[in-house]
Amino acid sequence: MPGIIERFRPYLDLPLGVDPITLSEGNTPLISMPRLASDLGAAELHIKFEGSNPTGSFKDRGMTTAITEAVSRGASAVICASTGNTAASAAAYAARAGLRCVVLLPHGGVASGKLAAAYTHGAEVVEVEGSFDQALGLARRLSERAPIGLVNSLNPYRLEGQKTAAFEITEALGGAPDWLALPVGNAGNISAYWMGYRQLADLEGGDLPHFLGVQARGSAPLVEGHVIEHPETVASAIRIGNPARGEQALTAAEESGGRIIAVPDRAILEAQRDLAHEGLWVEPASAAGLAGLRSEVEAGRLNLSGQRVVCVCTGHGLKDPQVPAEPTTLIPPNLQALEDLLKL
Repeated sequence: MPGIIERFRPYLDLPLGVDPITLSEGNTPLISMPRLASDLGAAELHIKFEGSNPTGSFKDRGMTTAITEAVSRGASAVICASTGNTAASAAAYAARAGLRCVVLLPHGGVASGKLAAAYTHGAEVVEVEGSFDQALGLARRLSERAPIGLVNSLNPYRLEGQKTAAFEITEALGGAPDWLALPVGNAGNISAYWMGYRQLADLEGGDLPHFLGVQARGSAPLVEGHVIEHPETVASAIRIGNPARGEQALTAAEESGGRIIAVPDRAILEAQRDLAHEGLWVEPASAAGLAGLRSEVEAGRLNLSGQRVVCVCTGHGLKDPQVPAEPTTLIPPNLQALEDLLKL
C-alpha cells in the first residue's frame, strides 16, 4: 500500500524526484460512533484513528516527509525532543533510512511503551533533567551548530505530512466536517490540519471546518495565555508548557471560527473509557478531543444538532497503557465455579 507521499505528492511541498522513506503510513480508518454522536446531540460523530499508523501515532505522517527531505539533502543524522510519540516515530523512520537518530526526553516524563520503541529502533536516547521545552531548546540549538537535522514540528516538512489527514477525512466524508476536535500539545497537528483544509478549499472549493483544540487543564498555555513552566497532566503526549507552533494554533482556531479550550484530567480519562467501551483504545491525550466536545456541549457553549463532527484520536492505547487497578477474581479450574461466578 502506498504511503502518504506517493498518494498525495501533488499536494506536498517536497523536493522533486526524491524517493519516499515510508512505512506505508496514512490511510487510517474513520470510524463512525453513533452512540457517542447521540450523547452529544450531533448528527454524526466519526473518530479519525491515527493509532493505526505504523508506530501507533499520527507522528508518522510528518516523519515520512521530514526524513525523506533530510535524506534528499544528504543528512546522515537527525535529532528530536519528545514526550514519546515523536521519539518512536523518528527512531523508526531514521532506521528505515539508515540514519543516526538522537532523541532527547524529559526525565521521567515519557510512557514506557514509547521509550521502548525508541530504544528498539536503535535511537540514541538521552534524558534531560528538565521539561520537554528545555529538551527541545537543546535539540534546536544543536541542530543549528552541528550537521544534524531537527525533525520536531518546528521542521516545516513535518506539517506537510501531517496535513494529509485532512485530505483523507475530506475524501472519506465527501467534504469537510462541521467541527474537528483534536488534542493540542506542541500545536503542530492543529496547525497542519488547518494547512490541509485551507489548501483543499483554495484548490477545490468547499467549506472549512470549525476547530476545537483541547489542552489538559494542567498544561494549557494557549488557554492561560502564558508559558506553563511545570506542566502537569496524565495525558503525557500533550504535557507541553510552551508549544512550538502556539501562534499558528491560535490562528487556526480563530480563522476556523472555533477555539482552544482546556479540560481536567478526569474528563480526559472518562472520554478514554467511553471510547474503550465503543471498542477503541486510545492513549489518554487522544481522548482530549472528545472530552472537549462533551465539556462545551454540557456547558451550553456548543450546539451540535445537525452537525457532522470528527474527533482526531492521535495515538493507540498501547503507547501509554495506564491500566486502572481493577480487582480480579480468582476461581478454581472447574466449570461450576465459573458458572456460579457469572450467575449463568
